[in-house]
Amino acid sequence: MPNARAVIAYGGNLGEVRSNINAALELIAAHPAIELVSKSSLYESMALTPGGIDPSKPRYLNGVAILDTSLKPKQLLRFLNEVENHFGRIRLQRWASRTLDIDIITFGDLFVEKKTLVIPHPRAKDRAFVLVPWAEIDPTAVLPGAGSVAELARPLSGEVWRSE
Repeated sequence: MPNARAVIAYGGNLGEVRSNINAALELIAAHPAIELVSKSSLYESMALTPGGIDPSKPRYLNGVAILDTSLKPKQLLRFLNEVENHFGRIRLQRWASRTLDIDIITFGDLFVEKKTLVIPHPRAKDRAFVLVPWAEIDPTAVLPGAGSVAELARPLSGEVWRSE
């Protein structure tokens, strides 16, 4: 398979989040089948729970990176899950606070709908903490099925704050 361009989003709100993110990006970039093309600034956001924004929970740091990879989508997901686990990710409850979360947002122009992987990420179009950092590093990006990332980000930009 030729190289595909993938967009990943990452973040966390427990522990040493900034150092976890930086170390995770180094691990990702060190993979022989992955090239880290670009990474955004880190952005702070309020915790999002099934009931909405919860100011009582620790704030998140989030960012987005663009990768070129020869891995297949499921291989990339498996590797990213290993990276999360390396930094203490525990999956006991959906939407719970976490040390590190890494999601595949897009993978080339693929549309994937499996039990464990949906690409493009189904909630990316509604998330400032994905759209704003993505628009920062690729102002002409398009989220398949949703439109211009910069245009989608514009009305949500007040929900995140640059942290660097």
